[in-house]
Amino acid sequence: MFDACLATKSQPPNTTAYMPDNQDNTTIVIGAGAAGLIAARDLARAGKSVVLLEARSRIGGRIHTFTGQGFSQPTEAGAEFMHGEVPLTQALLRGADIACHDTAGRAYAVKQGKAQKSEEFIENMPLLLSTLQALEHDMPLLDFLDEYFPDDRHHNLRDSAIRFAEGYDAADAGRASTFALRDEWTAGGAEDSPRPEGGYGRLIELLAQQAQAAGATIQLSTVAQEIRWQRGKVEVICDQNRRYQAQQLLVTVPLGVLQATKGQPGYLRFTPELPEQRAAAAAMGFGPVIKILLEFDEAFWDAKSAEVVQPTPEMGFLFSDAPVPTWWSQLPNPQPLLTGWLGGPAAAKLHDASAEDIVNQSLESLAYCFQTTPEFLRSHLRGQQVINWGADPFARGAYAYATLETASARPILNQPLDNTLYFAGEALYEGPAMGTVEAALGSGEQAAKLMLDK
Repeated sequence: MFDACLATKSQPPNTTAYMPDNQDNTTIVIGAGAAGLIAARDLARAGKSVVLLEARSRIGGRIHTFTGQGFSQPTEAGAEFMHGEVPLTQALLRGADIACHDTAGRAYAVKQGKAQKSEEFIENMPLLLSTLQALEHDMPLLDFLDEYFPDDRHHNLRDSAIRFAEGYDAADAGRASTFALRDEWTAGGAEDSPRPEGGYGRLIELLAQQAQAAGATIQLSTVAQEIRWQRGKVEVICDQNRRYQAQQLLVTVPLGVLQATKGQPGYLRFTPELPEQRAAAAAMGFGPVIKILLEFDEAFWDAKSAEVVQPTPEMGFLFSDAPVPTWWSQLPNPQPLLTGWLGGPAAAKLHDASAEDIVNQSLESLAYCFQTTPEFLRSHLRGQQVINWGADPFARGAYAYATLETASARPILNQPLDNTLYFAGEALYEGPAMGTVEAALGSGEQAAKLMLDK
């Protein structure tokens, strides 16, 4: 949707593209997601000659607003909500006259096939929070629950806490920081999550246009494979033997790409290698997510019928014990779209599953929740899309979560190497909004300031 409005450049196959011999003012940015775009914009505005390299045929990275076959409106394949305080995001939206609207509707829970209205994401949240507040030493969530809630009478609390951490945070409960989850759950960020009108793609378009207006060049379909660097000089070797040289380099690829090892899809080689930075990336959490978009010809879940025994009127969110457990509507937008969400270890198990298999599991999950049949749902299905972020070689996951090692690992990646090599991205944001678009914007902005100060 936003590729057509970009005056991007690409090199012919099997050619070599070098930057000018005088590289003192040249900067390369790898990754045209939110962090890379805002950094490229700020660097270009400061007078730097900026080339932004993007592996995909589009900008945005894990932000992708599209209108595909069967979908009546722009739809989010990636980031969708605004979580918590988002001053950078809101400033950009206001500057482009883009409104945002709160989510609406009721929350439902389906357990053992029975639906009921639900006000809590996690059962017995007051008890959980009071126990968390008294905790003096951090530990993985699973260890915390085993130690403080081992009895069968707390089964539902344990189960819902793990399900929420693995779903909402895409986290492995055996690695996730209990302190980080305590902060998140105390703040209640999941309860206030507006959406940008028309999708995050409009914000991405704005950043790209601003970067290009300042003189930055955006190269799509350019896959960085190796980074050769020394103090004051970098060379990025891309597919089709395309090479780019500069004085400084900012790497904004997702944490999952930095975690990739040699031979894995998406692996990015550094010469000389960066063992300390690789170890820091591995110590941090980065979770897989599968997002399922199903648009129907009507919002069948709103009213009981001969085919739908268990409706959920005015449903905003639905949490269940089905294979695909989490669903939401577009309320207050009446678009008859249901978004399915599978995160953490459950998504990892379906890393190699086909889109068809995932859609089938999704329809079976919805049939269970609404007491209908997959055949009925399929007969009313108009648009479908499966986005498996963990299987995407240019993402290798959805977003970061905090482990016990994140606080000590993040500064290692945020420390410039010889004033030449820099990193940025949502996982590296030194703030409370890790794993969000706001974090990506903040990290990109911070990195650009750091590069300009040197």
